[in-house]
Amino acid sequence: MTSDFELTPLIDDDDELSDWNLLVAFNELRHWEKIEGSKKVTQTWRMKERMKTVSVALVLCLNVGVDPPDIVKTSPCARLECWIDPVTAGPQKTLEAIGLNLQKQYERWQPRARYKQSLDPTVDEVKKLCSSLRRNAKEERVLFHYNGHGVPKPTVNGEIWVFNKSYTQYIPLSIYDLQTWMGSPSIYVYDCSKAGIIVESFHQFSVQRENEMESAALNGNSRYSGSGSPISSVKNCIQLAACGAKELLPMNPELPADLFTSCLTTPIKIALKWYVLQNTSKLVPGLTEESVDKVPGQLNDRRTMLGELNWIFTAITDTIAWNILPRELFQKLFRQDLLVASLFRNFLLAERIMRSYNCTPTSSPKLPPTYQHPMWQAWDLALDLCLRQLPALLEDENATFQHSPFFTDQLTAFQVWLSYGSEHRSPPEQLPIVLQVLLSQVHRLRALELLGRFLDLGSWAVSLALSVGIFPYVLKLLQSSARELRPLLVFIWAKILSVDSSCQADLVKDNGHKYFLSVLSDPYMPAEHRTMAAFVLAMIVNEYRQGQEAALQGNLIALSLEQLCDLNSSLRQWLALCLGKVWTQFDNARWCGVRDIAHEKLYKLLEDDVPEVRAAAVFALGTFIACNTERTDHANNIDLSVGMTFSNIAQDGSPLVRKELVVAFSALVAQFESQFTAVAAQHLEDEKKKDKGAPVVAAETSASSSHLLGIVQSSSVASVDSGSSTDTSTLRRNSSNSNLSYGCSTIYTNLWKTLLSLTADPNPQVREVVKYIVNSIKLKASTSAKPKPVIQNARVPHSAPSSPSNRASNLNHIGTPPNNGIDENVGIKKDFSSPGMQYSYSAQFSRSRKLFDKGPNGMEEPIIQEDSKNPLQFSISSTEFFQWCCKRFAEPVMRLSEEKDPESLSHHDRDFKFRRNCLIRDEAKDEQIKAGFNRLDDQVFVNKNQGIPTVIKFHPYESYIAVADKESISFWDWEQGTKMGSIQNENIKSSKISTMEFVNPHDSTLLLCGSDDGAVRIWRNCLSENSDTKELVTAFQAITEPIPLTKGSGLVIDWEQESGRLLASGDVRYIRVWDSVTELKLQDIPTGADSCVTSLASDSDGRSLVIAGCGDGTVRLFDRRLAPTECRVMTLREHPRWVVKVHLQKGAEGKIVSASNAGLTAVDIHKHADVLACGSFNQMIGVYNQSGDSLSTIKYHEGFLGQRIGSINCLAFHPYKVSRDALSTIKYHEGFLGQRIGSINCLAFHPYKVKLAAGGNDSFISVYSTAVRRS
Repeated sequence: MTSDFELTPLIDDDDELSDWNLLVAFNELRHWEKIEGSKKVTQTWRMKERMKTVSVALVLCLNVGVDPPDIVKTSPCARLECWIDPVTAGPQKTLEAIGLNLQKQYERWQPRARYKQSLDPTVDEVKKLCSSLRRNAKEERVLFHYNGHGVPKPTVNGEIWVFNKSYTQYIPLSIYDLQTWMGSPSIYVYDCSKAGIIVESFHQFSVQRENEMESAALNGNSRYSGSGSPISSVKNCIQLAACGAKELLPMNPELPADLFTSCLTTPIKIALKWYVLQNTSKLVPGLTEESVDKVPGQLNDRRTMLGELNWIFTAITDTIAWNILPRELFQKLFRQDLLVASLFRNFLLAERIMRSYNCTPTSSPKLPPTYQHPMWQAWDLALDLCLRQLPALLEDENATFQHSPFFTDQLTAFQVWLSYGSEHRSPPEQLPIVLQVLLSQVHRLRALELLGRFLDLGSWAVSLALSVGIFPYVLKLLQSSARELRPLLVFIWAKILSVDSSCQADLVKDNGHKYFLSVLSDPYMPAEHRTMAAFVLAMIVNEYRQGQEAALQGNLIALSLEQLCDLNSSLRQWLALCLGKVWTQFDNARWCGVRDIAHEKLYKLLEDDVPEVRAAAVFALGTFIACNTERTDHANNIDLSVGMTFSNIAQDGSPLVRKELVVAFSALVAQFESQFTAVAAQHLEDEKKKDKGAPVVAAETSASSSHLLGIVQSSSVASVDSGSSTDTSTLRRNSSNSNLSYGCSTIYTNLWKTLLSLTADPNPQVREVVKYIVNSIKLKASTSAKPKPVIQNARVPHSAPSSPSNRASNLNHIGTPPNNGIDENVGIKKDFSSPGMQYSYSAQFSRSRKLFDKGPNGMEEPIIQEDSKNPLQFSISSTEFFQWCCKRFAEPVMRLSEEKDPESLSHHDRDFKFRRNCLIRDEAKDEQIKAGFNRLDDQVFVNKNQGIPTVIKFHPYESYIAVADKESISFWDWEQGTKMGSIQNENIKSSKISTMEFVNPHDSTLLLCGSDDGAVRIWRNCLSENSDTKELVTAFQAITEPIPLTKGSGLVIDWEQESGRLLASGDVRYIRVWDSVTELKLQDIPTGADSCVTSLASDSDGRSLVIAGCGDGTVRLFDRRLAPTECRVMTLREHPRWVVKVHLQKGAEGKIVSASNAGLTAVDIHKHADVLACGSFNQMIGVYNQSGDSLSTIKYHEGFLGQRIGSINCLAFHPYKVSRDALSTIKYHEGFLGQRIGSINCLAFHPYKVKLAAGGNDSFISVYSTAVRRS
């Protein structure tokens, strides 16, 4: 065996970075998540139909002065009706006064309703009243209030009592008839003894009526079809009854006779009265009913004592209802109708008060008991604290009223809940109170802050807040000019719109979008808040024309363009997304963008360091050129300019960007379909000529050929160089003799080449969409071989509207993009070759469908219609990139991430890994010290791989090796001797795996695989038994335009974990440096060699030196800090032939170690130990120290009948461990009875331990160690 070694001292060895400080590459959300939006959850907070109670029937059957015959009243007994004593005046006056008072009490809750009194009525009067109110109310709700204190109790037959005309008899009125007159929707209030009977009868009659209607429908009876109002049912009729079916109303003389009505219509007054009547839990002794009647203030003025009590009462009853009722029932009773909501809040008080007098109010729908809810204790305390001040206030009119601490205390309780809150805990009961507090300027700032924290918990919290009714409050707050509220309101609205985008209509209707435009234009607002404003505006214009028009009028485009270069990447991203949405299918906005040269300003973002920003810019440019209106030269020039710019970024390192790119390309192809068809036809014709050996005419120079002219007859593009004035109609629809200029033809050809290159994209999603486009155009070209007459009236899609400016973009200066590995074999399925098949495109696919959705009837392939009257139309829908970006705003941003939380499971898992890693490195140091003196031929593992190994790698901290063959990678536990799993690399059939590296092995391990076509794929969960969990994290073309060589090196890489840089080269004349953080190409370093690069090494400490071994035997050193033309600082010509390996040794005496293929097939040098291994065609492995001393020679597999080891392709040392025994030579596989090893294909040392892995062309893989004690 002959070989050349050159050792050159270079750098000192520095301490290694702590694992905690090491970069974790490819670990962003885009690498972990599918690029798709959140699953839309149907929002139930918004009422399907708002309702108002527009008419109120007040039916009072009091018969003042005459007691009903079936009730024996106590003496004394309750007498007050609507707070009027009936004995103070004559019966008729008293009755009228009571009716008037009752109406005023109801008007307090619904002043706009139409009120009608019916005092001691007859059946006909009730019928006339109810029928009239229902007729006028139409579809709105009618309230029927019945006071039956002067008539007998309801009957078990479902009847209530009224009078005859002469008031000499009680006349029964059937609930069945009342249902008919009232119709629905309706609400009934029954204030009488045994009122529960009415509720039960009502339900029975409703069921009976529904059965009658069903029978009538079956029998064809139209009895019910002519009724003037919908028939009532339990579902849309509400009932409130004062007591149960067997209960009498309280007769306590201290109480009003209409206690139930008092609770429903004057809750604060009766609550204060009941407070005085209680003898427990009072801080204020000695209060009288007369004094509480003098509580100062107005009910509607929260600054007064009475107003504050009313405010607290509303908050408490709302809170009780929200915490106890099902959400749907809460929405129906407490949010749908203002009067109904007020009555039910007050009904909760009625239940509490009346139960203390052995009376149980009932309702339909039935409510669960609420009278013992803990919030009533907060109400009692609020009463105590307020009324404690009452004596002083009554004595001194100038005394200052101290406001209740109720709301402050409740906000504190809410804050405590937030400290421990999660989706799995019960919702905070204070949420409705936070809603109430938003009305107060005193508490508003703190309430908004706490509300924002709550909404930040997740979409479930937003849904809860919306269900409690927060929306109208935060909508109204947008009218506030207070600057201190801006950050909070923007944050809250971002959270709301991330969950329910339908709120966009409400914002535009109330001019709320202007608020966010002002935030976006405010230079003093932090970038984070302007980002949220941009998001809100993007949601306002998203698929909503009124929103687009409002935003355009608000100068959104100019505001966004001005800030595109902001330092905050999220802001740049959302400004681009916002622009993309504002001009989507909206010509006025697109025209505004053309005038402001928006596309040129967006070009800057195509080179942004953040992939999401680049993707957003592509998204915006894609929607900019996607339009279906008529076209002009200026618009076409802009589109083509954008298209050529896209060609320059076709090899972006992020699949996220490339996915958006191909969608944008689809829009461009749709606009210039006939031109691309012409180029494709020429391409197909050139292929045929190649097959026949005929000379080929380049597509760029053949635009004037008769064949090409025959295909481009429907072209919408006039000559770009033409400066003559042209009639508008001619500009928009070309004549039959129009053709492509040379410049335009070159542009279309270059764009077509770019599309073809993307058909071999390593990301399958990108690749499949591009194939869809290319195959569609190829199919069109193959069926358009013969010239066809011009389609005079064909509708041609277009992008940007015409500009009044005569400025035209000259596209002839745009350079030709490189031939990026064009796949010439992208074929068309035979099913599409029949010209007789009828296809339709634009009718089949909508723009809103997902990227890879099948079309109607499950079609996967492009559908083409061959009709001279209807040219090919096709549509590639957008990705879910925008929706995926929106999803970020629905996720928590204030909470400490799990990665940074020292108490999280993931943190403990990482801590365990890092401690283990440190232990392994420490244990291996002893082996490393003795490695240069010990034998390394103890075979600890041997097995046969499925394919011939080409690359082999040790995992630094786990006991397994990765073994790559042509197209798959297998994983073997070298300690246990078992296979752990395998993955398919999914490289194209004509390529094979040529390189492999572990990425982030210290933390979350990824496997980087490179194939000789220049593609890099990075995999996660490689050891998972479930194939579905093995994920392709990312994939990109590390090198392009490989040079055809008789013997090539494939793809050669060097991965720098510390910096996250990937150096890539191979069958090219450059070394390309990629940044894993930005997923961008940083630089191309020209090698200056006429041969391929065979091996790479870099200085991981200084991160500036690059060493390249080349196929001509040279070793070239580059300083990447210098300009490309000056960066080669040294060329070593110590080898006469192919360099197999270059290695930069660590330590103070750092050396460059290089080896050529003079008899060698594989070489590896240990990173930390003084040991290297060489594999040869002679079926042996030689192990040496760097002084050249032979340590081991391996020729046979132990126990394999003397089988010689294979030709060594790869070697790897354990990063640290070595044996203490004598040095050795490895030749045979142990355990195979001395079988000779095969020719070595690959060798790899463990990064730390002194372990060597070898793979031969006999498919055997083996691991060798220093001497191991055997039991």
